Amino acid sequence: MKVVILAGGFGTRLSEYTETIPKPMVPIGNIPIIHHIMNIYAGYGHKDFYIALGYKGEIIKNYFKKQIKDWKINLIDTGSSTLTGGRVKRLKEYLGEETFFLTYGDGVSDININSLLEFHRAHKKSITISAVKPPARFGSLVLEESKIIKFQEKVQLENNWINGGFFVVEPNFLNLIENDQTILEQDPIQKAVQQNDIRAFKHHGFWQCMDHKSDKDLLDKMIKEKKALWIKNKRS
Repeated sequence: MKVVILAGGFGTRLSEYTETIPKPMVPIGNIPIIHHIMNIYAGYGHKDFYIALGYKGEIIKNYFKKQIKDWKINLIDTGSSTLTGGRVKRLKEYLGEETFFLTYGDGVSDININSLLEFHRAHKKSITISAVKPPARFGSLVLEESKIIKFQEKVQLENNWINGGFFVVEPNFLNLIENDQTILEQDPIQKAVQQNDIRAFKHHGFWQCMDHKSDKDLLDKMIKEKKALWIKNKRS
């Protein structure tokens, strides 16, 4: 199944690194975080990648010039100023009429990708969003079982669910994205909530995004101490 990775943002909150390289290329241990993310999917057998490029996309292109394992890597320029929803929309011709995975280029997790897919298929909605419990500085999802009642991005509420960034998407969801300036987390997801066409897969395990230098330092520390919970030798 195809895996879309959004890798074109400016990464301004991690400017210590992103003045010279795009955020997905910031290294965790000895490889870029985007490579870690791709390893997560590949560990579950999903190796057909569509990377939506923007800011300093040529650096990502250069990194993937050498073929990796048996992966298929498609590097697609989606514009330097295109927003998250617009980047997904620009990939429509490549995705066809198939269900696809979608994620950001800055977060890792020990989420079971195939369980996420099974959940999505069972609920037959246009989009499934992963729900995780993070530090309180993030926004929230208000849930009843797996039904999303309210979606609030980056509102500081403690002890709640937030968007974990691992999605499963049906092609018809792209109809909710208007243009390049559409933010995925705003109108499209809000409309899906209103139409009761979205579900949340609750992940109780490890999840960490790399928003700030302190996040990178934490992930580096986990690698160094061999406690990187998103890295598994065997998937089930």
